[in-house]
Amino acid sequence: MKYIKLIIISFLFLSLLITGLSLIFPSTVIVSRAMNMNAPKDSVMVYLKDFEGWKQWIKAMNDSSVVLISKTDANFGGTDVKISRVDEQGVYTNWTSKTGKKMKGEIHLFSNANSPNITVVQWQFEQKIKWYPWEKFASLMSDKIMGPMMEANLDELRKLVEKTK
Repeated sequence: MKYIKLIIISFLFLSLLITGLSLIFPSTVIVSRAMNMNAPKDSVMVYLKDFEGWKQWIKAMNDSSVVLISKTDANFGGTDVKISRVDEQGVYTNWTSKTGKKMKGEIHLFSNANSPNITVVQWQFEQKIKWYPWEKFASLMSDKIMGPMMEANLDELRKLVEKTK
């Protein structure tokens, strides 16, 4: 009985310690990548404003699990994606997984008046994390999982834009 009590108290203490540690992690995770493109803003925007353009630089868009509902609505293997707004500064998207988790995606375009033929494309995802310890600890991997994919896709966009310039 003495050992069972010790195991239960140890388990409770460890659970509280892990939960307490997870509370110091931020509740919002942002994964961001940026790349310079040797092209004016409007040449880049052609490929960003709708999913028809995305198909040309995001290889995963040509997968059979991707269903284009319209130019601004798609389903990526169970995740609903909607382009909610397009303006001269960028493209704004909302992502909802089949489990109900939501994420905001934004692609911002920056150019300098002194160098109008160079555009910086900055792509970011923002996710709100619940207080659950397993979600907080899993969020530590977001940058490692999404970052390389974002870099590779931005590089494909750069190649496409610079080739058609």
